[in-house]
Amino acid sequence: MLCERCGERPATVYYTEVVNNKQKKMQLCEVCARQMQSEGFGFFPQMNLHNFLASFWNQVSGMQQPIAPKTREEAACPTCGTPESFFAQKGLFGCGDCYRHFGERLEPLMRRIHGSSAHTGKVPRRTGGKVRLARQIDGLKAQLREAVAREEFEKAAELRDEIRKLEQEL
Repeated sequence: MLCERCGERPATVYYTEVVNNKQKKMQLCEVCARQMQSEGFGFFPQMNLHNFLASFWNQVSGMQQPIAPKTREEAACPTCGTPESFFAQKGLFGCGDCYRHFGERLEPLMRRIHGSSAHTGKVPRRTGGKVRLARQIDGLKAQLREAVAREEFEKAAELRDEIRKLEQEL
């Protein structure tokens, strides 16, 4: 099958986009697919993850415009020397230590994007025993707070004992 756009090269990229329950399918060659990607495939402008993260960093920083390089001294990673403005502009860090160095600024950013700064995804069955126990304890503590608020003290005492038992296992 030939490319729907140029009609010259074989189609190797099959693109489907669904917007408002309307489906648009295209069969493109690699050259046309690259061109279409840079144009945003006609529906949406190209979404760049780095620009997306940088826009959140600027909002957390309280800035409306991307940070421009400054003449004054700015925060930079002590390991790689990447300045804060680089992440604000590009959405990229220079090394793994940047996460530790800029950590206090990243936490509100992660909360804003994900709703939390703690990972709550899946836990492996074979190796995640402690994590699973810790989550179970957190759930029981929440139930304990609710039971105390409702003045169900017998239930609260049972939950307290169960929490202590699980903490011993942990």
